[in-house]
Parts: sequence; C-alpha cells; structure tokens
Amino acid sequence: MKEEYFKWHSPNLNREIEMLVFGHAGYPVIVFPTSMGSYHENKDMGLIDSAKWYLEQGLIQIFCPDSIDKDSFYNKNIYPINRIENHVRYDKMICHEIVEKVKNNTSSGRVALAGCSFGGYHAANFAFRHPGYVSHLFSMSGAFNIKSFMDGFHDDDVFYNSPEDYLHGLNDPELWKMDIVLGTIGIFVLMQI
Repeated sequence: MKEEYFKWHSPNLNREIEMLVFGHAGYPVIVFPTSMGSYHENKDMGLIDSAKWYLEQGLIQIFCPDSIDKDSFYNKNIYPINRIENHVRYDKMICHEIVEKVKNNTSSGRVALAGCSFGGYHAANFAFRHPGYVSHLFSMSGAFNIKSFMDGFHDDDVFYNSPEDYLHGLNDPELWKMDIVLGTIGIFVLMQI
C-alpha cells in the first residue's frame, strides 16, 4: 500500500502543515483526526489498515491532514475571536490547499469527508459549509455546536461554523445531493435542514 508524507508552508495558516496520503488512486477521502489529534493518528489507531484492500485496489485514496485544534478551539490562552479566526484559516487551508487539488481525482469533482469526535465536527462543518465539494460525509460523534469553545463570544464566524445554528433554513441544492452518515454514542440528535 502506497504511503506518502507531505509537509508544506500553508499560506492560509502561515505555518507548516503535515499530511499523510494513502493509496495510489481512487476516490479522495479526507479523514480528520480526533480532538487535538495529529495527521498520523488515523494510521496509528489502525484505521488505515482497516481500509487496506480498498486502498490497494485503487478504489479510494485517503488524505489525513493535521489539525490545528490546539491553536483554535482548544486554546484557552488566546481570545475567543482569535480561536475562531484560526479555525476560519484552517477551513480555508482545507478548501484551497487540499480539497481543490484532489477533488478532480474523480469524475464527480467531489471528495468524501470523515472524522470522529472533533474530527467529526471538522468533516461535518466543512461538508455543510461547502456542499458543492463534498459527495459523502461520515461524522462519528461530531459536535455541531461550538459555542462552548467561545466563552460567550459570538460573531458571524462563530454562527457560520456552528452547524446547529446555520443549517436551519439552508437551501443549497448541493446539500441534498450529499450522502450523509451521522453516528452518535448514546445520544440521538435530530437536525432539521
């Protein structure tokens, strides 16, 4: 199974970012790490090995980018406005530096997104904010409300990165073309779009 390591200076984040890519061809699947996790977490936890056959057959290619959770939502040493600003830069990095480059690996011009825990948040939030880029979403125990990370601070960036807030009434027809799987543990969440 092919494995590649990438490291580059992200103009959106103004810092180095790292990513592992598994497989030689196939449908692009971006898998986010869990809360404050790293780009190698999904490999270390055995997730990549569980998809080995699909990777070796060239059916999928898995992209595992780093997170910046320690510099955004989980960083209580900076102001909430800086937390959300850092997250917005991360969203732009995912969009412009990864998704826009790999989406054309398939005829649909879209990607699949997946993640557990806060990685589930990143997958769902990106998919709901950019449905034209996403064909499939798998969010396992993801958060859909980021207000608890904002210490009472609220602005448009907080609103538009908290799916519980902005999904109500969202009328983007691309959203209805997406296959969505939301998994939870012990709590059922009903979201009306």
